[in-house]
Amino acid sequence: MRAEGVAQLRPVTTRDLLQELAQRHGVACEYTAQNGQPVYVSEETITYTLRALGVSISDRPDDEELTQALFEDYLARASRPLPPCVVAREGAEKSFDVHVHDGDPVTVTIELEDGGTRPTYQDPNDAPAADVSGTMWGEASFHVPGDLPLGFHTLQLSSPGIGEYECPLIVVPNHLSTADRYLERPAAGAMAQLYSVRSEKSWGMGDFGDLAELAETLAKDYDFLLINPLHAGEPLPPVEDSPYLPTTRRFINPIYLRIEDIPELKLLSPELQEDVAELAAEFRERNRSADEIDRDSIFEAKLQVLQELFNHEMAPERRTAFSEYQRREGRGLRNFALWCAETELERHSGRRHALDLDVSDLAEFYSWLQFLCDEQLDAAQRRALDAGMSIGLITDMAVGIHPSGADAVNLSEYLAPQCSVGAPPDDYNQQGQDWSQPPWHPVRLAESGYQPWRDLLRTMLGNAGGLRVDHVLGLFRLYWIRRHSSPLNGTYVTYDWEAMLGILALEAERAGAVLVGEDLGTLEPWVQTALRDMGVLGTTIIWFEHAEEGPTPRPQDQYRRMAMSSVGTHDLPPTLAFLRGDHIALRARLGLLTTSVAEEEEQDREWQDQVKDNLQAYGMLNNRENEEDVLVALHEYVAGTPSALTVTNVVDMVGDVRAQNQPGTTKDQYPNWCIPLCNTAGEPVLLEDLPKQELYQRLAQVSKRPR
Repeated sequence: MRAEGVAQLRPVTTRDLLQELAQRHGVACEYTAQNGQPVYVSEETITYTLRALGVSISDRPDDEELTQALFEDYLARASRPLPPCVVAREGAEKSFDVHVHDGDPVTVTIELEDGGTRPTYQDPNDAPAADVSGTMWGEASFHVPGDLPLGFHTLQLSSPGIGEYECPLIVVPNHLSTADRYLERPAAGAMAQLYSVRSEKSWGMGDFGDLAELAETLAKDYDFLLINPLHAGEPLPPVEDSPYLPTTRRFINPIYLRIEDIPELKLLSPELQEDVAELAAEFRERNRSADEIDRDSIFEAKLQVLQELFNHEMAPERRTAFSEYQRREGRGLRNFALWCAETELERHSGRRHALDLDVSDLAEFYSWLQFLCDEQLDAAQRRALDAGMSIGLITDMAVGIHPSGADAVNLSEYLAPQCSVGAPPDDYNQQGQDWSQPPWHPVRLAESGYQPWRDLLRTMLGNAGGLRVDHVLGLFRLYWIRRHSSPLNGTYVTYDWEAMLGILALEAERAGAVLVGEDLGTLEPWVQTALRDMGVLGTTIIWFEHAEEGPTPRPQDQYRRMAMSSVGTHDLPPTLAFLRGDHIALRARLGLLTTSVAEEEEQDREWQDQVKDNLQAYGMLNNRENEEDVLVALHEYVAGTPSALTVTNVVDMVGDVRAQNQPGTTKDQYPNWCIPLCNTAGEPVLLEDLPKQELYQRLAQVSKRPR
């Protein structure tokens, strides 16, 4: 007989214990798939992820082992003097707990970033003492005052039984102010893949000189230029084509250097200068070719010249500037340059001339290359602003790094190399995606005061008016996959998003830079709210936008104000190609479709028809059968939205039809990130030709916003 209202107690299972341990470490045991259905993560995946985080358990822990692990985790937390890191919002008090020997007095003070000190204030705490290896540990609660300045401070604890400890205290903005002006006065910009935009002066691919000239060309009509990630790749050929799989995100790819803009070129003998000119002429012949960009040969030639320039003694003022740059970038630059040097020596291992190579000299060379990159990128930003742009360059930051690159080595203590970042299965990738990039270790990153994250942001924001953060959802959680395993065997690991996002906003506020987060895909609504409240713009693509009341195109006035809106993105084909259904034909040819071609085409045609109906309803389209008219109307529609920023793709300005990237493919399937800028007929369009294009003029006119 069972008493009414008394619940039946379910025995605790191994799964329950594992879930509790996982929860303590931010590892998801289930998540919601794109289709809204729950996905239950296997115990094997949960266990592996916990081990990757440093939790000491076996591959197949039983109840006893898990119970012991939970107890040890409790004892470790109960005897940790200070948290890994404390992050407070500007103007708000922030509470935190400390642990000292039970009954001992404790003082906690704040050392400010500028050298000053401030007190903290103790709060009531009646938590029981914990017996840790025969020593009783007590818990006390404190809070920091709400009037602390923004910045990176330090909490300092002192107690007789344990001595002195410290941890980072970071005060971040409540709201990044840099985008506020564009809510009242929206701005328009253009976006381009730098390598694809060539001029008469290019060596077969776009460079920093082209970047500056492109910005100056666009400045008449646009307030910013969004470009692909400029992160450094391999130090010498062969190099990775994708700008989204760099060897480091902090430093810059020297392949974009314009040789003719380097002052040391004038120090060469007339004979050597003539040799360089002949080499340049040889590569400039490629500028009028529509063939795929061959980075390896271009980089090889530039490195030969750069090495020759480096061998000449610098002028005193140049040496001083170089030394100042080295001082500013500090240990991070030294470690990166040394990695480059050691990588080159490994490549040359066994070759006779390798005996003549000195690692310290090579490291100095690679450090100098970064100095040149910083110099030329800074010049491009200054020229963009001088030409009239209000923002200038917006650079792009990739999600992560190459698993065997410089950051993977130099920042290994802050990473979880046993795993890689990716995405779970969805309608477009039924097997999921593995991006091969090692994720941040959330605790080790926090214990450092997020120093690698801060260094990365500070360097990237030094030469830009804005930053686009690819997959900004990664600041909240990342999908971890066992390395060399199927993405089906993955799960989410959470991060302290208030810290990651707050530090991003803090560094952007200090740099006066606008932030744009790529927040496409499946996400919980509160994430977009958090981004908006922090002052980070989201991303809106016209093809992905549905009306709030039903499955129809979103009306203009329903577009987000806190967003950068556009017709397309680099992961879609140019708009003319998209209108023709080329994205379906390409995916079909490559075997990437999960449904029939006919079904895909029908769905695409139906949605395109609805979008065209919408354009006509707004009086922007007369002839829906004319592709260029549709292209123009789409951009006019986006320009009329309330979004703070709108952006026009340069490939659309010339009527290009070749996709820059086909997601989910390798180089042997499609020439991703190697397509030069061409018109609809497949003829190369150089920078000098750009303003002469009729389509350029039409799009520039309709995409204008009040300035």
